[in-house]
Amino acid sequence: MGNGMNKVLPGLYVGNYRDSKDEAQLKEFEITHILAIHDAARRLHSDKHYLCILAADTPDQNLTQYFSLCNDFIHAARLRGGNVLIHCLAGMSRSVTVAVAYIMSITNLSWKEALKVVRVGRTVANPNVGFQQQLQDFEATRLQEVKIQISGDSSVDARVRRNGKSLL
Repeated sequence: MGNGMNKVLPGLYVGNYRDSKDEAQLKEFEITHILAIHDAARRLHSDKHYLCILAADTPDQNLTQYFSLCNDFIHAARLRGGNVLIHCLAGMSRSVTVAVAYIMSITNLSWKEALKVVRVGRTVANPNVGFQQQLQDFEATRLQEVKIQISGDSSVDARVRRNGKSLL
């Protein structure tokens, strides 16, 4: 947990609270946007764009309600060439859950496959059992939405490649 933030996709990093305060890391990885999701999430750096979400690391905490907002924040930053740090306190559960939901949203990966992608970069990734269930439910909901959209929608590739830039 104390080894610094980890890159999980181009322009997307997951870390802990300490990482979010570490000026050297923020500079090294050129972090422009910070998504803080924990009990006392707040803006720490005036030169960064922030999304702060107050959320506990408990199985009954509903993170699904924030997936769309988080996905929009992350995606907009990456489309503009920004680098996003998602952090909670330990960098294991809440931040990882948000990263997994984002990866699921821009790919065809299941929640388990998306979690494997995150774990390649951040081996301590381990959403709590409640968050795992929410990701499973999100996957089922997303699959239903995709089935409805599939009727001739050619914009899927456009969502993954914006302005000729691959987001994967």
